[in-house]
Amino acid sequence: MKYLQNKNYALKHIFVIPIVSTLIIPLVIMDIWIEIYHRLCFPLCKLQYVERGKYIKIDRFKLKYLTFFQKMYCIYCGYGNGVIAYWREIAARTEEYWCGIKHQKDLNFIPQEHQEKMNFAEYGDESDFKKKYPNV
Repeated sequence: MKYLQNKNYALKHIFVIPIVSTLIIPLVIMDIWIEIYHRLCFPLCKLQYVERGKYIKIDRFKLKYLTFFQKMYCIYCGYGNGVIAYWREIAARTEEYWCGIKHQKDLNFIPQEHQEKMNFAEYGDESDFKKKYPNV
């Protein structure tokens, strides 16, 4: 909780907290929409469901030494970061299904780990593409 080390943090947070808190609205809307997609489209494409519980963990609110507001921050961050990791896995499996090709190497681009893990075809390598997707 680095904010506790920030001098005069309470005054600064009067402006920050309302803005950060409103992010829950698009998070919940996107969560509902992505879950509808996940539950309807994955079975149609014969994709394995992503286990939500492996990505979203809300447990730090149980810590007795945290204040009420610190617990609320922990719930918010546990949900927000967890649900985005969950969405990322849904997106990765979607990408594997629809476009299993790595991006072009670029020093200014952070490589996406799932493309290695899921054994995507190399960018620009037609023989690798045909080897991995022989029915094309």
